[in-house]
Amino acid sequence: MKIKKAVITAAARGERLYPVADTIQKAMLPVIDIDGLHKPAIQIIAEEAFAAGIEEICIVCAPGDGDRYLSAFTLLRDNLIKSYQGIDWARQEAEKVDHLLSSLRFAEQSKPLGYGHAVYCAKAFVGDEPFLLLLGDYLYVSYLQGRRCATQLVELAMQEACAVSAVNPTIEHQITRYGTLTGKQLPQVKGVYQIEKIIEKPSLSIAELELQTPGLRAGYYLCFFGMHVLTPTVFALLEKQVLAGGNDIMLTPALQELAASEKYLALEVKGNRYDLSRRKGLLRAQLALGLAGEAHAETLATMVELLAEANGRTSHSNA
Repeated sequence: MKIKKAVITAAARGERLYPVADTIQKAMLPVIDIDGLHKPAIQIIAEEAFAAGIEEICIVCAPGDGDRYLSAFTLLRDNLIKSYQGIDWARQEAEKVDHLLSSLRFAEQSKPLGYGHAVYCAKAFVGDEPFLLLLGDYLYVSYLQGRRCATQLVELAMQEACAVSAVNPTIEHQITRYGTLTGKQLPQVKGVYQIEKIIEKPSLSIAELELQTPGLRAGYYLCFFGMHVLTPTVFALLEKQVLAGGNDIMLTPALQELAASEKYLALEVKGNRYDLSRRKGLLRAQLALGLAGEAHAETLATMVELLAEANGRTSHSNA
């Protein structure tokens, strides 16, 4: 199957990034990408999708935010062209922004009714096609040279012609933050599982009883990576929750039903995800991108300098 569309959920206001999220969408926060250039976080996420062969992207946003994104990216492109005339990197970056603008669509989530509802808002955009689903507050760093995380996921989904969710083996004390699953590893295929059971943010006691996966290190579980390739079947499953009402429509129960109704795999992606909304999440993401990219040496030197300064302050205070 061909995967041409991506959905990025970015409707949440980012309370944990106060006060900056009160004045700017958190997805527009500037980050230095692996190519050494400053970009809004959502542009980095979109370029992750483009690298996987995606042609159209729908951002699920809060009411009015679509026009704000278009205005911000148009201003960014115009500034690159006017302020850096004749400079190659600026021209190339302006072309990337132009490509992004031509590929963007928007779907508004009128009320904050949960992550599953945000995904459901993209139903008209997706239509009857499989799609890549990404989170607007996650940045992804691949361990593989030239193969981004989304590329790894999309390649497997196309090869197997089915839904695939990216997962990471995650230590037990962190699983209460993530959707967690178990399944059977496919024969002769390392790191690919047929999904059997999914529980949203389970307690450790529940995980020990119901979610242990043979072959993982002791104390580790398969947790969602914040990246999925899903079939349009998921919208019919979400619609049942929407019609039933409620203020928290969840994606995980729909994914559990998906696993029971059609082929649905999990892939251990060779990479890591960084949640910008977490405490120090933006800092962690920036350091990871710096170490993985063209600014590796500069980032490493900065970290060494900061550690030396911190050690010097500690020594001085203890003297």
